[in-house]
Amino acid sequence: MVQAAGFVYLNWGNRFMAFIYYVTQVQFDFGAIKLLKQECDRVGITRPLVVTDAGVKAAGILQKALDMLPGMTVAVFDQTPSNPTEAAVLAATALYKASGCDGLIAVGGGSAIDCAKGVAIAATHDEPLTSYATIEGGSAKITDRAAPLIAVPTTSGTGSEVARGAIIIVDDHRKLGFHSWHIVPKAAICDPELTLGLPARLTAATGMDAIAHCMETFMSAAFNPPADGIALDGLERGWAHIERATRDGSDREARFNLMSASMQGAMAFQKGLGCVHSLSHSLGGVDPRLHHGTLNAMFLPAVVEFNASAESMQTDKRLDRMARVMGLASGSDIASALRDMNKRLELPSGLSQMHVSANAFAKIIHGALLDHCHKTNPRLATTEDYTQILERSM
Repeated sequence: MVQAAGFVYLNWGNRFMAFIYYVTQVQFDFGAIKLLKQECDRVGITRPLVVTDAGVKAAGILQKALDMLPGMTVAVFDQTPSNPTEAAVLAATALYKASGCDGLIAVGGGSAIDCAKGVAIAATHDEPLTSYATIEGGSAKITDRAAPLIAVPTTSGTGSEVARGAIIIVDDHRKLGFHSWHIVPKAAICDPELTLGLPARLTAATGMDAIAHCMETFMSAAFNPPADGIALDGLERGWAHIERATRDGSDREARFNLMSASMQGAMAFQKGLGCVHSLSHSLGGVDPRLHHGTLNAMFLPAVVEFNASAESMQTDKRLDRMARVMGLASGSDIASALRDMNKRLELPSGLSQMHVSANAFAKIIHGALLDHCHKTNPRLATTEDYTQILERSM
């Protein structure tokens, strides 16, 4: 073990595995899943509930995690839906309590991790889950009683493993954010090897989610230079490697960099997101079958165009700075490059191909205006603005 300049490096084969502490503790490298028991011991989890989904279980990844927990009494909730719901959170919470668990391990994509964050709240707090939602003024109600959580991401998209938020569809069909530093995972185990078998379409959709995080947080007008630097580097990595990872799922370098982009986007979005996510959250609540990352990919070009005239974007030349790391000539090329990338990744050509109708616009816009990401966009959108963004995204 080597320690220098405040960082610790563990010798891992022929190179060093990075130990990172920014927002939370991160173990990042191929094979990092082997550190799961070590992290449980460090955090103090002795009887974990593992929260996952049927796909992760069928792929054999759940078993890889369980194999790293010798001698531990483990309960498993494997029914996380593609978009986590209040019903799933409460079902997992019931299992958590019945099994006498003292902590959580999330193994999966953002849905499993966010579901586990919901359990961290519901298992240790007395009020109905919705009362802890950010737009209900509930963030301050979430305390350090929240159950400890370790996150093991199996996709490269949401970055929820290093984020303080969870997005959950509550029983009244709203897709709400829950935010507190108390539900940040105590450890993130980022092992790109777990993503090698991810299907091409899911790689593309989750990868575009990561790119959207990097771009939206960089466009946000809030002053946070460290977040800006992390977001730009994450964008460069994600943009350069998403096609490679999609076309060849076994490309280890591409998988490594795409997972890093995902983690970095979430590290940076503490600064704030914007209209892409306010629309995606709202539409995802209207139709939970729609994939969040794919929705972000659909909205991103039109939102970039909408944001271009914002004063902070022009003063700081933010579009041109993003264009440089994307290998583009100027910021005016970004929106068309995003549309071209979506096409090359074989994502839908627009919302209409995802069976979204203009009849849903009023409901989508109503939810977007109330979403926690709405006010951190660099240019405050009106109902008319959101209508135009939706029309341009069809």
